[in-house]
Amino acid sequence: MTSFQLREHLMREHRSALAQCKDCPEMTGPVVSGSQVLSPILLIGQAPGDKEGGFGKPFAWTAGKTLFKWFESIGLNETEFRRRVYMAAVCRCFPGKNPKGGDRVPNRQEIENCAKWLQAEMDLLKPELILPVGKLAIAQLMPVKRLNDVVGDIHSVNFYGHRTDAIPLPHPSGASTWHRTEPGMALLESALDKIESHSAWRKVVSSEQ
Repeated sequence: MTSFQLREHLMREHRSALAQCKDCPEMTGPVVSGSQVLSPILLIGQAPGDKEGGFGKPFAWTAGKTLFKWFESIGLNETEFRRRVYMAAVCRCFPGKNPKGGDRVPNRQEIENCAKWLQAEMDLLKPELILPVGKLAIAQLMPVKRLNDVVGDIHSVNFYGHRTDAIPLPHPSGASTWHRTEPGMALLESALDKIESHSAWRKVVSSEQ
C-alpha cells in the first residue's frame, strides 16, 4: 500500500466514524460533510443550517450561492470546488434555531466534542492553506474581535500542531451586511486575491482530479 493509498484508507475510516457521531444531544443530525478528497486546502465553516442535512453537503442553501460566486471569481465553480477542496466545519450537525432568530451558535462543549474530527482531518490532510469562513471558524485559529482586523490578510497559524497559512473569509450569510459594505467589500476582495495567488490554490485549480 502506497502512502497515498494509506491516507485514502485512513480518510475513509475517519469519515465512517464521523458519520456515526452522536456526541451532542442538542444537535440535529445527520452529520454534514463535503467530498472525501485529500486536498491541500481545508475550508472550515461554522455549522450546517437546517437545509444542509437534507442535501447532504455543506453550504447547500443561500449562503452557499454567495460563497461559491466568490470562489468562481478566482477560478473554481461550485462543482469543481466541492470536488477539489475538503470542506469541514467547527460543528458538523445543525445546532437548531435561536429563539431570538437565526441559528443557534454551538456552545463550548459542542465545539470541543467536534474538535477531534477537525484535528483528525488536520493530521490526515496537513493542508497548505486553511480557509476559515465566519467569525466562529476564524476564532478556532486566531483571536478575532472584528472581521476588519483579520480578513484581507494571510496569517501563519499553528493549528493542532501543523504550521500552515490561513486566509479568513466573512460568512456569506444574507443576514450579514459586512461583505456587502465597505470596508468589508475591499477586505473580501483582498482575501480572494491572496487565495488566488496562493500556491495551494494554484495547485488545486490546475489539478486533474
